[in-house]
Amino acid sequence: MNKRTVLVTGSSRGIGKAIAVKFAKKGYNVIINCAHHEDQLLKTKAEIESYQVSCHAFLGDIGHYETARELFSQIKKLYGSVDVLVNNAGISYLGLITDMTPSDWNTLITTNLTSVFNCCHLAIPDMVSHKYGKIINISSVWGNVGASCEVAYSASKGGMNAFTKALAKELAPSNIQVNAVACGAIDTEMNHFLQDDELLQLIEDIPAGRLGKAEEVADLVYHLAHKNEYLTGQIIGLDGGWI
Repeated sequence: MNKRTVLVTGSSRGIGKAIAVKFAKKGYNVIINCAHHEDQLLKTKAEIESYQVSCHAFLGDIGHYETARELFSQIKKLYGSVDVLVNNAGISYLGLITDMTPSDWNTLITTNLTSVFNCCHLAIPDMVSHKYGKIINISSVWGNVGASCEVAYSASKGGMNAFTKALAKELAPSNIQVNAVACGAIDTEMNHFLQDDELLQLIEDIPAGRLGKAEEVADLVYHLAHKNEYLTGQIIGLDGGWI
C-alpha cells in the first residue's frame, strides 16, 4: 500500500486516541492498541474509519514480547511495515514507594518502558531497510525532574528519555529520527482523580493558566513525524511553562 502506516500504542482513549485520530485525518493507515478496554478500542476504530482510512485494532499487552510480536505479525500481513511508531502505552501509580509492591513496580515498568523496547525492537528492522522511520515516545515532565509519590512512574519516563536519546544516535545513520514529548498536565482521565481544589491549585501553578489538551499533544506528534529530519534525540516539553 502506498499510504504511510502509523502504530499508536495505548490508543483506545486520551492522548493515544487523539494521536491516532490526527493521523487518520491525514490519510494514514492506523494501527491502534490497548491491553484491556476492548469496547473503547472498537469505538475508536469506528471513529478512525469514519475518515475513510484503514484501521486495525489489536487488544493485548505489548509489554510482553510475544504479544507485541503477534501484533507486528498482523501488521506485516496487512500493511507490510510501520513508518511511524508512537509509543504511548502507559499507566500511573500514585503513592509512597514503601507502599508499592514488587508486582506493582514490575507491572508499571513493563507497561511504560518494556513496551517501548518491544515495539522498537520489532519496528526498527524494516525502518532500517527502508532508510526511513519516525519513532516518537510519549514521556512526562516527571521523567525530567521526578515527582514525589510517583517514583516508579518518574523512573519509567526517565528511562524512556534516556532510551530516546541513545536510540536516536544509533539510528541517525539510517535516517530514522527518535524524539520524545514530555507532557505536563494534560486533561485526560489520568488526571481525573484530582479533587476540584487540587485541580485549581495545579492550574494556578501552570503559567499558561490551564491544562493541556490531548489534541495539542497530537499536533506536536504529527509535526515530529513530518518535519525536520535533522531533529532527533530530543525530549520536547509540552507543559505550558510549568516545569
